[in-house]
Amino acid sequence: MKGTAQQILNVAQDLVRCRGYSAFSYADISQQVGIRKASIHYHFPSKEALGKELVKRYHTNFQQKLKAIEQSESDPHQQLQQFVGLYRSGLSERQMCLCGMLSAEIEVLPDSIQEEVRIFLSETQAWLTDLLASGEAAGHLQPRISPETEASLLLATVQGAQLIARAATDSEMAFDAIAKPLLATLSTAG
Repeated sequence: MKGTAQQILNVAQDLVRCRGYSAFSYADISQQVGIRKASIHYHFPSKEALGKELVKRYHTNFQQKLKAIEQSESDPHQQLQQFVGLYRSGLSERQMCLCGMLSAEIEVLPDSIQEEVRIFLSETQAWLTDLLASGEAAGHLQPRISPETEASLLLATVQGAQLIARAATDSEMAFDAIAKPLLATLSTAG
């Protein structure tokens, strides 16, 4: 995808991460990109088509970040910290994880977008499960329960921490107040 389509996706992503799927329109994108709504329809014939492509692109980018974490020289506990950092990073712009934001609206989303969100969450949870299991085997992490269940709880916690942090005066501090104790409970150090 090139030029205008990428600009449309970039603006749509920012809007969804800040407002949600139901709270943005092609008029919002048109105004920010500086093109007519008809031009958006040329690239994305419907809001559903735009939303589906948006989730796919976000998912691909997120998976690349997970792969980079996985391939880093960091130990599993540091990799877990880096993962949590992905959720912390958008808070300075008051942005949520795209798929976390869409999950809150899952019942009103078109089926194709619901499916993409579910795939994102399932693959993210599977990655976390693998990290927790390998971290436990290497002696760097100590899941309190099975790695699968711990991964679900961890993902739910960072998604929820974003919600709480978003409403706080100092969002990063509020996020850290939740994330740091969670990470400490999973660490074998100290």
